[in-house]
Amino acid sequence: MQITVTISDELAAQAGVRGLSVEAYVQSLVEEAGRKSLPPHAPRTSEQIEAFFEAMAEGSQKLPLLPTESFTRESFYQDCN
Repeated sequence: MQITVTISDELAAQAGVRGLSVEAYVQSLVEEAGRKSLPPHAPRTSEQIEAFFEAMAEGSQKLPLLPTESFTRESFYQDCN
């Protein structure tokens, strides 16, 4: 994540107003955001769920078939030795 100069200046100003260091202010913002809960939503109908998975699978017929071994941890990190 990159923070632009204007964002860091704004954070410093907001922290100063509250008498906090930038680190402490950012910590308080993160903690506050973590306490907020997401608004409840209505349960999805089976039709909505089916439509979601159909949309996700759209075009997947064109993907190449790969053996199960292609999805091991070692296969993803084979060039990191």
